[in-house]
Amino acid sequence: VAVTGSDDRLWKMWALPAGDIIMTGEGHTDWLSGCCFHPSGTQLVTSGGDATVRIWDLSKGGCLLTFEGHAQAVWACSWHSCGDFVASASMDSTSKIWDVNSERCRYTMRGHKDSVNSVEFLPFSNTVLTSSADKTLSLWDART
Repeated sequence: VAVTGSDDRLWKMWALPAGDIIMTGEGHTDWLSGCCFHPSGTQLVTSGGDATVRIWDLSKGGCLLTFEGHAQAVWACSWHSCGDFVASASMDSTSKIWDVNSERCRYTMRGHKDSVNSVEFLPFSNTVLTSSADKTLSLWDART
């Protein structure tokens, strides 16, 4: 399967190689920029132009949780390998670490001088890599 996000405010899950739509998620109020599967494959995180990050339950197709806190569009999202944390990258020049269990922002990472365009947890670590329109890459310790 593959998941895509689009300007139509929807994410769609596709069966490969046939290309049939298996599931569609509706809830964002602006375009979608990122989609990432939970390590177990049971949930999905999405990010979008509505400045939110959303967690979806794939067994029900519904939104479980919406994280709000970015001041501008969110360009990207990524799960930590343990499945308890999500990272987001925003046009507001910050990245955030969201705690799925406590349903709150754990950390806001400030330091880039322009839009943060991508964010990834390094596999099986607490290190986060961000890239920015300020032409820099940064490595962050998600614990601090």
